[in-house]
Amino acid sequence: MVERVRVLVIGGGAVGCSCLYHLTRLGWADAVLVEQNELTSGSTWHAAGNCPTFATSWSLLKLQQYSAALYRQLGDEVDYPINYHVTGSVRLAHTRERMDEYRHVRGMAQANGLPYELLTPAELRERHPFVELDGLLGALWDPYDGDIDPAQLTQALAAGARKRGARIQRFTKVTGLQQQVTGEWRVTTDKGDYLADVVVNAAGYRAGEVMSLLGRSLPIVTMSHQYLVTEDIPEFVERGTQRVPLLRDPDVSYYLRQERSGLILGPYEHQATPMWLEGIPEDFSYKLWDDALERLETYIEAAYKRVPVLASAGIKRVVNGPIPYAPDGLPYLGPAHGLANFFHCNTFSFGITQAGGAGKALAEWVVNGGPEWDLWSIDPRRFTGYATQTYTVAKAIETYQQEYAPAFPYEERPAARPLRTSPLHYRLASIGARFGVRGGWERALWYDADGDSEQALTFRRERSWNKSVAAEVHAVRNTVGLMDLPGFSKFMISGPGAEAYLDRLVCSRLPKLDRISLAYVLNETGGIVSEFTLTRLGPQTFYALSAASAEHHDDDVLTRALPEDGSVHIEHLSERFGTLVLAGPRSRDVLSQVTQADLSNAAFPWLSARRIEIGSTDVLALRVSYTGELGWELHAPTEYLANVYEAVVRAGAPHDLRHFGLYALDSLRIDKCYRGWKGDLESGYSALAASLDRFVDLTKADFVGKSALLAEKARGVSYRLVPLTLDHPGDAEAPYCSSVFSGSEAVGIVTSAVWSFTLERSVMLAYVRRELATAGTRLSVEILGERCPATVGQEPLFDPQNSRPRS
Repeated sequence: MVERVRVLVIGGGAVGCSCLYHLTRLGWADAVLVEQNELTSGSTWHAAGNCPTFATSWSLLKLQQYSAALYRQLGDEVDYPINYHVTGSVRLAHTRERMDEYRHVRGMAQANGLPYELLTPAELRERHPFVELDGLLGALWDPYDGDIDPAQLTQALAAGARKRGARIQRFTKVTGLQQQVTGEWRVTTDKGDYLADVVVNAAGYRAGEVMSLLGRSLPIVTMSHQYLVTEDIPEFVERGTQRVPLLRDPDVSYYLRQERSGLILGPYEHQATPMWLEGIPEDFSYKLWDDALERLETYIEAAYKRVPVLASAGIKRVVNGPIPYAPDGLPYLGPAHGLANFFHCNTFSFGITQAGGAGKALAEWVVNGGPEWDLWSIDPRRFTGYATQTYTVAKAIETYQQEYAPAFPYEERPAARPLRTSPLHYRLASIGARFGVRGGWERALWYDADGDSEQALTFRRERSWNKSVAAEVHAVRNTVGLMDLPGFSKFMISGPGAEAYLDRLVCSRLPKLDRISLAYVLNETGGIVSEFTLTRLGPQTFYALSAASAEHHDDDVLTRALPEDGSVHIEHLSERFGTLVLAGPRSRDVLSQVTQADLSNAAFPWLSARRIEIGSTDVLALRVSYTGELGWELHAPTEYLANVYEAVVRAGAPHDLRHFGLYALDSLRIDKCYRGWKGDLESGYSALAASLDRFVDLTKADFVGKSALLAEKARGVSYRLVPLTLDHPGDAEAPYCSSVFSGSEAVGIVTSAVWSFTLERSVMLAYVRRELATAGTRLSVEILGERCPATVGQEPLFDPQNSRPRS
């Protein structure tokens, strides 16, 4: 017998039960959850149950905020009692950098209706009477933080799902997965088979095992995480039901929260310990590892000094259990790459606090085709084939060790690097290139010719590389610059149906032969899904470029829209071609020294493409540049890239050619108000809100999202993306998702901000309310807790006539 169901969820922890619960809330009652043991028997049962809303990510803050709000009313809704203590929390700060982080997160929280507060040391003592204040600059107060019983939470979610018609099959192990030719998934278990329209992998630390049933891997490693529970503390006994707030000391890397009349001490140890590297035991339900208290000694000593009453209590028990980690410590939530109707919702290292919002978002992916919030930071497609087990273990250890580290905007962590490199990598390193990683690819950030600048672990403009980046920007604006830009996602789209296929997929006009255009893929609600640079190389042949990190994402976008008649073919070229960017007023002079091709405006105008020879190499030259200057992208086979590079460098020497990196490029592109994917462009905003009207052709017969854009245009867009300039320099740029104000009212959000080395001022891109999106409007931006006057500019801020790229 094979049972047919609409959706099958694998995994019965808090996350899996939340998926089931939220699917039924959206009307999908024909749903089954299978769990190989009992509900909560994986990582859920031993979780500490902390429920912070705090996050340095806008989307994760929203997700956790939703969880906390859900948990406050869930018990009453489903008539299942839950021990949920909303105690609030204090996060301690020992350094200015930590206080800067708190100032920024407080702004994000307040913009989302969370009344976070910054506390002085004296105010901290009022909230937590047992804390010592030595060495502290202040603290952050989160009023909605607290703790919940993980088992009760899971059972409540399960009860709510059952009430709406879903079923839960315990002690049922999935042993096989196979997609049928008709699209359904045959799920084989030791208790019978299911035929499901949709499968959700919510198997926690066993999520990789589930993927192995399909012959696939998942970048996941199980870490050993310990916390200890103390005996009763007399001072807490005396307080009765009055609980102390949860305390986190991130600069030391531990948390302390009340458990009955004792405390739980949970560190994130520097001696991070991966487990089960040879495979997970057949059954580890309700089991723990032996404790390793020697790893916790320094944290215990620090906690004793910070909260002295802790020292009077003995240790009741130690919990040392498995916790799953992705390389970046974030979960996987969203579609599995290359698989239709198969979704991930797993690998949560903070599963209890994120379970509620994750279930909501997963259900929206399944039922509506996408979540309310853009959740690219946790999309499973952010990692591609480079994320091997060795890579995953190295990055997971690094992430675990720095779980509480400040989220510095320019930090580049070193583990498992270099990995994906251009053929020019070591040549560039020898002349001072300092690298960062984008989509797994090493890219030069800046060039440190004097060897005296380092990455900036600060939120302020105190960066030792400012001088180098300023020189790079100056070269591109005034002479000529060269950049190696490996890792573009590259697709060749061809076949007799290619034009019709792309015309339906994107909202933009397709380029003419040998021409280039920006093109945008939208979802049904008009939100921006993907951005492509499209070059038409033949009547039915298009070369599509997108972000390095979008390789799997955009592969899915393109592949899932293919016509069934086989009239369109997609060839993946991401690793077969490298890219050099040559830009600046003298770039034509340099390029003319290495090719016989006619580079004049008449023969090779702006936004056109030609095949040219450089030396003996056939190069696809695109006259387009993200710098906003006269320039070319030179796309050459990887094996010939070094030869092309050397020829250009030799030709550029008399013209003061200078290498430049991503930091210079960011300054250059924001001067021109060029958008960045998943920074300025995301599914939460439409193409009209992003002020991309010139790239939207509403006269086309049809495209995905057209009806939504027409409706939005008729009623008027709510927000518009505009450039802002700070009226005074200040000492910091606005961190991502800083709030924009009109008077005392929050009216928008910053998506990109840099110091413009051309305009000599702080510039940014921001979504603001439509009625305020007029050049000259006076606003303010909250930067690290300070309201800074700003003015709406005219797009673009630099070279408004676009004369420089056309020159």
